[in-house]
Amino acid sequence: MIWAVALLAGFAAGLCLVYWSKRKERRRVKEESKAILELARREAEVDVKQKKTQFERERDRTALEIEVKLREIRSHEESIGALDHELNLREEKLNQEKALVRQGKESVRKMSRDIQQTMASLASMDVEEIKKSLRENIQQECQDEHRKLRKELLARSDRDLADEARRILVSAMQRLSARAGHDLTSSILQLPNEDMKGRIIGREGRNIKCFEAATGTTLLIDESPQTVLISSFDPVRRAVAKVALERLIEDGRIHPATIEGFVKEAQSEVDSIVMNAGEAAIEKLKISTMAPEIIELIGQLQYRFSHTQNMLDHSIEVAVLCSMLAAEIGLDQSIAKRAGLLHDIGKSIDGEYEGSHALVGAEFARQRGENEIVVNAIAAHHEEVKPESVYAGLVILADTVSAVRPGARAEPMTAYVERLEQLEELATSFEGVLAAYAIQAGREVRIVVHPTMVTDDDARELARKVRNRIEEELQYPGTIKITVIREQRFTEQAK
Repeated sequence: MIWAVALLAGFAAGLCLVYWSKRKERRRVKEESKAILELARREAEVDVKQKKTQFERERDRTALEIEVKLREIRSHEESIGALDHELNLREEKLNQEKALVRQGKESVRKMSRDIQQTMASLASMDVEEIKKSLRENIQQECQDEHRKLRKELLARSDRDLADEARRILVSAMQRLSARAGHDLTSSILQLPNEDMKGRIIGREGRNIKCFEAATGTTLLIDESPQTVLISSFDPVRRAVAKVALERLIEDGRIHPATIEGFVKEAQSEVDSIVMNAGEAAIEKLKISTMAPEIIELIGQLQYRFSHTQNMLDHSIEVAVLCSMLAAEIGLDQSIAKRAGLLHDIGKSIDGEYEGSHALVGAEFARQRGENEIVVNAIAAHHEEVKPESVYAGLVILADTVSAVRPGARAEPMTAYVERLEQLEELATSFEGVLAAYAIQAGREVRIVVHPTMVTDDDARELARKVRNRIEEELQYPGTIKITVIREQRFTEQAK
């Protein structure tokens, strides 16, 4: 009986031991499974983060490529538009040439009919009648030359009446020494590396959009290496944008918050430069006090150009010329300088005023308390209103002298070439002309004629006809000298 109890107790103890060992084994397996699941979850999270980061980078790169491609497409569209405009101009030029050819044919037909009529009339006339007809024709030509000489004499007498005015003008011009203005502002900014383009654009283009909104300009980023083009019709905004972008690149922190801060700093700096420039111009000319708004407009003229001539330098030059002319004829030099300096301030005023820059500038100056003589001189310097004082005439004269003096403004290359081509085409349109060459920047044309088709008398007549055609059909500065060259060479070789 005891043995059975002991056996049963041992069996129960063995079952308990097996139970606890199995339970411990299950707990250990459960903990290991939990650890494996946690490790797998962490690895999955890391993998998801890596793939998400890679996807975002790929998305940003794709967005940047799409933006660059869009800008390339816009650039190509602009190039196609320019080519289309050029083709239209060429088509118009061809149509004009066709019209000239038709006119030439008509003139040849008319000349042929006139010659036939003349020959027919001569055939029915005797020698004395022919002589009489020739005398009448020669007399008619001489009368034409006489009228032209009389006109030249009258013009010369008018010039004699203006000698004193010319003397005064030349005296003032000789005292003026000014440099030619060819300092064009640049809208191109150099970057330290290509990676900076992506930083300027920013994720989904947020940086470049923020910069363009803050400055009112347009940034053009294309395939040009390490360059950014700042585009804006307002030169002051373009200057602010350039200063701000230079500071951003130098600082390296390019995001919307820093962009707005640097743009405000650049705006303050440019405003200070503008006010200093305006005050310096007033101090240089020794002009009495002006309204701060007018001084700011004067300073803004340093960012504006007309045919490569700086508008601030031009205004100062006009003011100096007005002062010199006023001194020569006994007028108030201070009023003359003031009118000359302010005559172009309308070019610095934005679109809130309507009208030409002369009228807008005059109205702005009137509202700031300027003298009515100065206001009228500003409004009348392009003769849009009637000059009411001698000072307006001085401003008109000084403005013209400053604009047309040698080296003041650059003529566009296309207009220069077109003027020379028109001169050469007109000269070669006459019969017997072998070649024509426009030289001395279009101030002289040399015409080479065929020696067997054109005699010396014909060459003299050709020079007169070319002169008449140039005076009637072409627009040109100054005078043009016409030289007709007729040369015949005879060469032999002795053996």
